[in-house]
Amino acid sequence: MEKEFFFDNWATQLRKGLLELSILNALRTRDLYGWDIVRLLRDVEGLVISEGTIYPLLSRLKQEGLVSTTLQESSEGPARKYYTLTARGVKQLAKMNEYWRKVQMGVAGLAKEQ
Repeated sequence: MEKEFFFDNWATQLRKGLLELSILNALRTRDLYGWDIVRLLRDVEGLVISEGTIYPLLSRLKQEGLVSTTLQESSEGPARKYYTLTARGVKQLAKMNEYWRKVQMGVAGLAKEQ
């Protein structure tokens, strides 16, 4: 039982760190409505997310100046808030992706040595 607790806690911490990177990568090529981001990230195996997780992160990324928002009319109801990667966000994402690649390679190398 204790081993499962350790793994679950570790996996939760890993997911938290990867969510911001995943959100910014989702916005790399197009503007997205918040619910679209939730749906995209739900398709990533291992990222257990909900609207309650994504929207506070989007708000923080906006405060950091990494994303901006625009309201767009919707034929399906009220106007929707779309998120766009800012120039600052593009620069930070490049740094984050490079760092992530280095970490992945390092960890993969350690795993191969076992």
